[in-house]
Amino acid sequence: MNTPKKLFSVRVLVEFSAAHHIRGYDGECARPHGHNWKIEVEASTAQLNQIGIAVDFKVLKAMVKKLVDRYDHQDLNTIEPFNDLNPTAETMAQVFFSELESGIQKSKPMDSLELRRVTVWENDRCCASFGLV
Repeated sequence: MNTPKKLFSVRVLVEFSAAHHIRGYDGECARPHGHNWKIEVEASTAQLNQIGIAVDFKVLKAMVKKLVDRYDHQDLNTIEPFNDLNPTAETMAQVFFSELESGIQKSKPMDSLELRRVTVWENDRCCASFGLV
């Protein structure tokens, strides 16, 4: 029997506003419309630093903010990779996960820090996540 690994987990939430439309969708979402998006990012580690921090919230939040700044107040359908890929909450979560995971590996805010999940909220009731199981 495998014993579950015990981890510290931290989450940050960053918001931005942007428009999009879903190509091929049969309904209202096929028309251009906007959202006040929320991007929730969770990272984990098995160890804390010398002062008891998993990762500084400021550091993680700055990484997420840098990522979403290029999408803020834009039409997502006109920006790579969403000019070819439908900008759904699901695909946004997957793209953001990939980009943040690469950034975490390059900057190494902590050696054992691992990106767990990215959740994209279209509103307070609807979200999609991509990450590790």
